Amino acid sequence: MKQRIQLSDHFTSGRLLRFTAPSIGMMLFTSIYGVVDGFFVSNYVGKTAFAAVNLIIPYLMIIGGVGAMLGVGGSALVAKTLGEGDEHRASRYFTMMIELMVISSVALAVLGIAILRPVGFLFGATEHMIGDVVTYGTVCLLFSLGMHAQYTMQSYLIVAEQPKLALYIVVAAGVSNMILDFLFMAVLRLGVVGAALATGLSQCVGGILPVLWFASKRNRSSLHFARTKLELRPILHACGNGLSEMLSSVSGSITGILYNWQLMRHAGEDGVAAYGVVMYAAFVFISVFAGYSQGSSPIMGYHFGAQNHPEMKNVLKRSLSLLAGAALILTTAAILLARPISTFFVGYDKKLLDMTSRAFMICATPFLIMWFNIYTSSFFTALNDGPVSAAISFMRALVLPVICILVMPALWKLDGVWYSLVASEVLSVAVSLFFLLGKRKKYGY
Repeated sequence: MKQRIQLSDHFTSGRLLRFTAPSIGMMLFTSIYGVVDGFFVSNYVGKTAFAAVNLIIPYLMIIGGVGAMLGVGGSALVAKTLGEGDEHRASRYFTMMIELMVISSVALAVLGIAILRPVGFLFGATEHMIGDVVTYGTVCLLFSLGMHAQYTMQSYLIVAEQPKLALYIVVAAGVSNMILDFLFMAVLRLGVVGAALATGLSQCVGGILPVLWFASKRNRSSLHFARTKLELRPILHACGNGLSEMLSSVSGSITGILYNWQLMRHAGEDGVAAYGVVMYAAFVFISVFAGYSQGSSPIMGYHFGAQNHPEMKNVLKRSLSLLAGAALILTTAAILLARPISTFFVGYDKKLLDMTSRAFMICATPFLIMWFNIYTSSFFTALNDGPVSAAISFMRALVLPVICILVMPALWKLDGVWYSLVASEVLSVAVSLFFLLGKRKKYGY
């Protein structure tokens, strides 16, 4: 029987893969049930509804970014505190961040619904699309607490050395989503209301089950709910540390808005629908990099707190090698599967299928290098260096993509939109490499 892997262990490549596999599986499954959402909306409601849903998703991601910030930033702080040997303080911080998540999610839901319609028009919705935009967004935001809880609690399960449990919960949430998608859209024909209900209810499954586990007697980890109060300094530290994840979500959403705006100009609703297919499929491939980065982050955070520099170097070296190999395999697979994946979503429309297949072929090439940017940002979050992690995310997800999406379509029209995704990722590698090399003496990796 294999011994349970602990954060304090020495990690071989095999042990790293074993520990991060549930996180990778968790991210993969999350992305796959997102794909199922897109499939049902596109094939059972139509391409206009599909475009409307993809138009408002960036707005929902901006709001969800707060949950990502509290989860990743808070879990890095808690992992570091555990590495320092103070389990009681770690539990207080854990409980405090959960309380903050509840307060912020309710406040953001109220604000988000209040301004949803003007936001939809601001993002480029037409009168023909705005009804679906508002309906989908409103129903999703009614489940804001579930969305934030799912984002937040998954990170803490990994810190509690329960990555397999995190995976099982995500699978439960994903299966719920798929079943409800089929029931609400294919059987009951509820349209975008059904899509939003399926998403919201499944997020409640993903958010509530971890809370029940942490509160139960089955929880024998170092993390428990404890009496606490809101302390400004650790909250600011955790939020600053998790700022990169929020910036990544917010910045990615802002660039998504710009992409949709450019696509509406150059290709109309078909362009937005094609971009939606590319993003749904890309999430599946990117989830491998993101899952590994998220799963390995507590390891680095723990050894940083323990000042175990040899193990920090070991984990970094092995992680770079593993991710580079995975990138080569995934890029090849993405290019070969571009047409079949596009057909899965929009095979009912030949013109849209051709546009989507071409876009997918172009946008698959950055998979070869984007792993480096994703891992480097997560790496500095684990080291509790929020400013550097945020700078990498800010440049990768906002500054460079905005420059590329504003300049390149002016030169190459629709192809310029697709190639701007490639150019921004290539430029981001230089930023990540600059910080990784520049900070190695400070942190001893």
